[in-house]
Amino acid sequence: MRRIQGRLALVTGASSGIGRSCARRFAQDGAHLVLWARRLPRLEELAGELRAAHGVQVHTAAVDVRDRAAVNAAAAALLRDVGVPDILLNNAGLAAGLAKLQDGDPDDWDRMIDTNVKGLLYVTRAILPAMVQRGTGHVVNIGSTAGHQVYPAGAVYNASKFGEKAITEGMNLDVAGTRIRVSSVDPGHVRTEFATVRFHGDEQKAEQVYEGFRPLSPDDVADVVDYIVNLPEHVNILDAIVLPTAQRSVHLIHREKA
Repeated sequence: MRRIQGRLALVTGASSGIGRSCARRFAQDGAHLVLWARRLPRLEELAGELRAAHGVQVHTAAVDVRDRAAVNAAAAALLRDVGVPDILLNNAGLAAGLAKLQDGDPDDWDRMIDTNVKGLLYVTRAILPAMVQRGTGHVVNIGSTAGHQVYPAGAVYNASKFGEKAITEGMNLDVAGTRIRVSSVDPGHVRTEFATVRFHGDEQKAEQVYEGFRPLSPDDVADVVDYIVNLPEHVNILDAIVLPTAQRSVHLIHREKA
């Protein structure tokens, strides 16, 4: 069922990983797109691909969700020139560093909190009022299993994802009385640029994260997001935890021996 055909979806962090895969799935469903990310050349390449393959409208903007003024300006232009999104996918997020709290880098902490918590708030605050005024819309936040279970050396990333969970649940209550839906999709291990970013470009360390088991792909997560946004309007998935079969919790992963 392609219920989002002809609808407008705003995707943050759309230049790679889960955001890019979700943009492709939405376009396959016939949805028009607004793609935000910091890397505009990647967005433009993706936009050209989706226009050619699916005949949908795709608008792009270089937006760093940590920059509140930039978010507000891009949102104002979107609402003025394109319209109110039917779907807001808050996907932009990252982990920076893996260290015990007493050894942590405050610059890494700032990047995670500014992106995962404040960035999500900035984008949602800029778009949600228009959805509320119209009375319809769907906000989908990409969370993490790290927002359900803490793990060693991940306290601040955990905190940021527990924060995303609280924001999702609180928002869901705040829009009661409207037809706006609020959902969170919380993946376990997904093979994206995530680990490379976490380890500051160290590809060897990043690869070790996935040794001995098959993680999720961005397309796997996009399948779940696509299912959620295509449900009938009276159905809302508040939270979906998505794990690779080899992973049973943040602490337990079955790894095959080499």
